[in-house]
Amino acid sequence: MSDADTYARVRQNPKFHELVKKRTRLAVTLSVIVLGSYYAFMMVVAFAPGILRTPLSQGSNLTVGVPVGAAIIVVSWLLTGLYSHFANGEFEELNKDVVREVLE
Repeated sequence: MSDADTYARVRQNPKFHELVKKRTRLAVTLSVIVLGSYYAFMMVVAFAPGILRTPLSQGSNLTVGVPVGAAIIVVSWLLTGLYSHFANGEFEELNKDVVREVLE
């Protein structure tokens, strides 16, 4: 079997289409969350900086912007971990199924 035949069989496999659909949906969803939060943060910095420079408490030097920025970074890490969980779990199983079926 040539490479072109193998690629054609992969593209025709219903599990491959399921894998692509699920992986794309998850990647787009997580990307929108991360990019949306970063752009929202940048818009607040640009157009309403007073919100982020508000002290957390009376007399505090720590402003609202610090924990908000840290939270955006932590959420990005957590979402990366979530993607890795799916990539190494459900997506990997679908990938193995596709390979097994194509090579039979």
